[in-house]
Amino acid sequence: MKLGLSTYSLYRAIDKKEMTVTEAIRWIADNGGEHVEIVPIGYDLTNNPGLIEDIRKTAEQAGLDISGYAVGANFVQAAPEAYELEIEKTFRQVDIARDLGVKRMRHDVASRPIPETSIRQFEADLPRLVEACRRIADYAAQFDIVTSVENHGFYLQASDRVLRLVHEVDRANFKTTLDIGNFLCVDEDPVSAVSNNIPFASMVHLKDFYRRPSYRNPGEGWFKSTHGNFLRGAIVGQGDIDMPEVIRVLKASGYDGYLSVEFEGMEDPRTGSRIAMDNVRRLWQEAVV
Repeated sequence: MKLGLSTYSLYRAIDKKEMTVTEAIRWIADNGGEHVEIVPIGYDLTNNPGLIEDIRKTAEQAGLDISGYAVGANFVQAAPEAYELEIEKTFRQVDIARDLGVKRMRHDVASRPIPETSIRQFEADLPRLVEACRRIADYAAQFDIVTSVENHGFYLQASDRVLRLVHEVDRANFKTTLDIGNFLCVDEDPVSAVSNNIPFASMVHLKDFYRRPSYRNPGEGWFKSTHGNFLRGAIVGQGDIDMPEVIRVLKASGYDGYLSVEFEGMEDPRTGSRIAMDNVRRLWQEAVV
């Protein structure tokens, strides 16, 4: 197991110009991280080979693996031309992953407004989603890159929908980036969902949330799950997810890959990220399997 941080965790500091992405990489190393996951929010890698090379060199000098590259995509497109354009854009992101030297790349697959996220709609969209993911996985295979779908964005967030897509794509290099916190966005128990999906994970994101029921509006700073419950990002290990049990399930599964902390709380991102990594390291050591 290697513990590290997604640059997404520090995006508020990066976006405010309080640190650059290369400074963020050095910060991760200085605070005990063993890898960095590259998520281009707050900076742009498209048509920016100089920054790609700077990231590679900085990570190498800091002694960090670059564990993965995560980008957006949405293959729910009405027009055939838009669908093809989205696939082509994702091919170009695979090229960036290759240039970064990573072997894992997460791309989003589909997004719809919550009223349009029924299982009937999902099944209707599925064939085109499968085709897009197959084509991208096949393109990435020439670079020995494993592509993946994250349980992300409400529409493709429940563990059974993720499994449905992974099984239908049926490519050895197409898996899931398993975000243990995101299951709460569709009101699914994270411990059960992690148990369902960990055999198919190429990467694990560790995220925590505070959760309040729909009839107890806590005010500013919260968002709603698909069933109207309130969620707010927390430091990993301090929220309402049963994090010790989630980590015990991960450890018991034999998962020995990258654990990438994602911090979405209201605290300073450096403080939240540091405490989160410390908590995960401690909980992993304490987990009895």
